[in-house]
This record gives sequence, C-alpha cells and structure tokens, in this order.
Amino acid sequence: MNEQHWLKRWAAVIWQVIGAVNIRAKILGIVLGLVVLMGVAATIEVRLLLEQTLTNQAYEHSVAVARDMAARATDFTLMRDYYGLFRLLRDTQANNPGLRYAFVVDSEGTIVAHTFGTGFPVGLRDANTVTANEHHRSVLLTTDEGDIWDIAVPIFDGRAGIARVGLSLATREQTVAAVTGQLLITTIMAAAVGITAAALLTWILTRPILQLVELTKAVASGDFSRRAQRWANDEIGKLTDAFNAMSEALAQAERERAEREQMRAQYVTQIITAQEEERKRIARELHDSTSQALTSLLIGLRSLADRHHSPELHRQVDELRGIVGQVLHDLHALARQLRPSVLDDLGLAAAIQRYVADCRARSGLTIDLAMPDLTDERLDPALETALYRIVQEALTNVIRHAHATTASVVIERQNGHLRAIIEDNGCGFDPASLSGDGHLGLNGIRERAALLNGQLIIESAPGSGTTLYVEFPLPAANEEHHERHSVGR
Repeated sequence: MNEQHWLKRWAAVIWQVIGAVNIRAKILGIVLGLVVLMGVAATIEVRLLLEQTLTNQAYEHSVAVARDMAARATDFTLMRDYYGLFRLLRDTQANNPGLRYAFVVDSEGTIVAHTFGTGFPVGLRDANTVTANEHHRSVLLTTDEGDIWDIAVPIFDGRAGIARVGLSLATREQTVAAVTGQLLITTIMAAAVGITAAALLTWILTRPILQLVELTKAVASGDFSRRAQRWANDEIGKLTDAFNAMSEALAQAERERAEREQMRAQYVTQIITAQEEERKRIARELHDSTSQALTSLLIGLRSLADRHHSPELHRQVDELRGIVGQVLHDLHALARQLRPSVLDDLGLAAAIQRYVADCRARSGLTIDLAMPDLTDERLDPALETALYRIVQEALTNVIRHAHATTASVVIERQNGHLRAIIEDNGCGFDPASLSGDGHLGLNGIRERAALLNGQLIIESAPGSGTTLYVEFPLPAANEEHHERHSVGR
C-alpha cells in the first residue's frame, strides 16, 4: 500500500514537472528523443549485425586460407623441404594482409616452420589442434593485439602434420568503429534536421496559440476590441473563430452593461439631485413658513400672558411657550440636517465642523475632527454634497449602531485625491454581510462614492471597530487652486 502511494506521489510530481514545460519544449523533446532513440537503436543493431557478418567473413576467409596452405604444404612437408615451406608461409602471409601468423607442425608435434621470426609464442602450439578425421578446427583467441581466429587444418589427412593460421580481427574492429562513427554522425545530423523541422512545426502550431494566450490576457483585463488572426482551417482555426465570437459577445455584453450602468448612474444622480432639491425646499419651507408661524405663536402667547394677570394662565402660557420653543429648536435642527445652509454659504469644512459639533452635543460621543488640507476654497458642489452626506451617514451609523465611545473624522488631500477616513471603536461587523438590505446606509455611501468615480473601502470585524476609507479624484482646477493657495501661504 505504501509502495502504491509512493508511486502515485512520484507520478504526480513527474506529471507536474512535465505539465509545466511549454508546448515548444515538449514537441522538441519528443522529436529529439525519437530521433536519438531510433539513431542509437539503429547504431546498436547495425553494429551487432556488422560484427557478426565480419566475424563470419573472417572465419570463412581464415578457413579457406588454412585449407589452401595445408594443401600446398603437403609436398614440402613430406619432402622435408623446410625452406620451401617457410617461403610458402611467408607468401601466404604477404597475400593476406589480415593474417597475423602461420606455422606448420609435423606429425611428431614439432614446429617445422613459422612466420614469427625471432621466437615462437609460448603456449600457442597447444592452443588449438585437429584430428585426422576433422575438416578443420577453429578457436577464437583473445590476445593483447585483439581477437584472432586460429584455424587448424590436417595436412595429408593428418599424416604429414597440421597447418595453423591466425587471422586478426582488427580489421573487423576498425570497420565496426568507422561504421559506428558514421551512424552516430548521421544520427546527429538527423537530430539537427529533426530539431529544425520540429522548431518550424512548433512555431507554426504555437504562434496562434500564443496569440490566443495574449488576447485572453487582454480580454481578462477588460479589452474586448482585439481579435485573433485565423491561420488555418484546422482545429486551431476553429478555436480562433470561437475565441473571436466569444470576444464579440463579451464586447457586446460590456457595451450593454456600460449603457445600463450609465443609465443607472443617471437615474441615481437624478434621484440624489431630486432628493437634495427636495431637502432644500423642505428646509426653506420649515425655515420660512413653519418657523415663522411658530415664532408668531410664541409672540402671541407672550402677548396673551401680558394682557392677563392670572397666575394659572401664566403657568400654562409658559408651558406652551416651552413646548413651542423646543419644537422650534428641533425644527431648526431638522432643517440643518435636511440641508445645512452653511454648506451652501461657507463650504464643506464649515458644514462638517458644525455637524460634528452637533453630533457631540446630541450623543455625548467623543469625536475628533482633523481637516489639515481642506482650505476655504470651494469644491465642486456635487463633491461637497456627496462628502458631507457620507460623513453625516457614517456618524449617524456610529451613533445608532456601533455602541462606540470615540470616533474620528479625517479629511485630507493626497496625490490629487480627496480622502475621508471615519473610524470608531465600536462593536464592528462583518463587511461580507453588506450584500443584504440591512446596511442601506453603507450601501448609500458606496453609491454616492461611485457616482463621482470614488471608492469606498471598509475595514471592520466583530468587536474590532470600523474604519471607512472614502476617496474621490479631485478635478484639475481644484488641485491647481489648492497648490497656488499653498504657495501663497
């Protein structure tokens, strides 16, 4: 069981390594492997066959030479003409370049002639012999000079002695080595041709694939305008057509999505604009009509009390005046929340300062406010309104839901952007739960940020507080004005 697990593990590792190699390397490796394998196999097979063939040829040649020499040596041996016999051996050796030695042994076992010159090798005489009834006997001797076919042939049916010849197989070795070298050179040339052909083939096959990979990355990055070139009518061509069709469908879907997003943004912008206009109208109505009516009521109550001297009536009038005064105070606060006039009159910084002061007074929450880079110049009205509403909604959520004791608001400029950071030490929540309808305030903040090409980042966890990062790109005109104002100071 452990062995099977080990094999599977190693197979997975090997497959992972092979799978990581690109297609070009795989094709080149396959072609090179096949060429080398076939070349090596052919070289080994040819070498073995050639060795066998040359060995058989050398054997047959040595037997023929030995038989011929034995036949011609019969008369010299019987007549004991050892000089003639020596000349016969020398001529035989001269006419057969591969013949290493030749000698004759008489019927008594004495070497009567040989071609060694200075001395006869010890033990060579006893290395091979033949009987009278044998045609010949062969022995393959292994010496320092290489293999030698030693052939023994009886002379005059063995009555005149034995003729021995030794044919060297050095020529066989040289021939086999030369042919092997040629085959290896041919294998290398075939491998070079195969690699070249495989490289061309892989270029033809992988070029459209690499193009599709590049275009896939472009599609992944949101560029649906590019199309793949069709190279052939094969499977890759069909894949190219399918990719182009997919890109066109994605481009059409992206156009439709952009149109829907544009329409949605327009609708949301119109809704928010209508809301702000309605807030302005209601705030003006409360301030101009309802507040005046309540003020007139206060004056009437005071006048009523002045005309009568009844203590009970004065007490009731004072109670009513207190109620009306509280209603008037709440009405003014409501009007400021609906649309603070300071936002239109003095700008974002003053409006946020006043709103934070109101939040401190109403909730008792410790709120730190820092606006180091927010100068007195006016920003785009839509940006001022959006950022004010975001701070308002964020602090409202902190007061109502966070159970926090401290909060901070930081508004700063950074790299051409206006950033607002609202942080509290409350109970926190899971940001992944924002997809539902239970966080309309935060979803509204996200909507307002998206309308002005801004973004909202929420960092929170249960029990760890919450931090909102809201960032808007500033128009170039506001940045130039801010830089000139900073230099002037």
